[in-house]
Amino acid sequence: MSNALTCGNLNKKYGRTYALQDLNLQLEENVIYGLLGRNGAGKTTLLNMIAGGIFPNHGTIEVRGKKLSQGELPEGFCFVRENNKYFGGARVIEILQFAAKFHPNWDWTLAHELLETFRLDPRKKIRQLSRGTESLVGNIIGLASRAPLTLYDEPVLGLDVTMRERFYKALLEDYANHPRTILLSTHLIDEIAPVAEKVYILEAGSILLHDEMERIHMAAHLIRGNSEAVASFTAGKRVLYTETYGHGSLAAIYENLHAADVQQARAMDISIENLTLQKFFSYLLEGGR
Repeated sequence: MSNALTCGNLNKKYGRTYALQDLNLQLEENVIYGLLGRNGAGKTTLLNMIAGGIFPNHGTIEVRGKKLSQGELPEGFCFVRENNKYFGGARVIEILQFAAKFHPNWDWTLAHELLETFRLDPRKKIRQLSRGTESLVGNIIGLASRAPLTLYDEPVLGLDVTMRERFYKALLEDYANHPRTILLSTHLIDEIAPVAEKVYILEAGSILLHDEMERIHMAAHLIRGNSEAVASFTAGKRVLYTETYGHGSLAAIYENLHAADVQQARAMDISIENLTLQKFFSYLLEGGR
């Protein structure tokens, strides 16, 4: 499968601090990715760099095999920022009309359907909208643009549960009919689990983990039991985090377990639980490896 985006050894330094350090990332064509990381991990810096807003100190960015020069915007892409700087006096429909001029695949039918889905009055001025409602304008642009490469930075920030669900539903439905490469950066980790096919986790400006969402669901486990039994059971396995309490221990592991493993755990009086993406993320960061 060809790559829609390739980032090679990206570095961005502010003073003595690295915002990104030797970061490598590849986005395949027609895949939905999740970009996860705590505040300050480098997610927004990475997105702004791909979009040409800031420049790396070192490294390369390629879009469909074409290396971008400094300040060059990728072709066929749409970037929905966390804080879009729309002109407050403009009406919603005027913002959409302006955006449509920059996206050759723009679909007005979808845009109008989304205005109804999100209960957004196209005649309202941007300054009259709440922060959450304003983010919906950006989400409509991201979907209606049908850009081959679409980047979202916190697309559901400020939205209630109902509107977040409507956004994810609209995204998946349109993606099914019009596949493209989508990168969703968000702190609402468990919400991304049913949406993203693959995930990148950033920590301190570097990729901590990259894997398929299905693999994470199958391999992320929490092991509990007697400390000696837990230590014996997890020997040779990828242990993300351990914690001891009295005579017992828990261990978060990242390993595909087979029937023999389950039988062994039962014989050792060890419990095995599947981890949510949020818990997996937390243990991965706490373990630091």
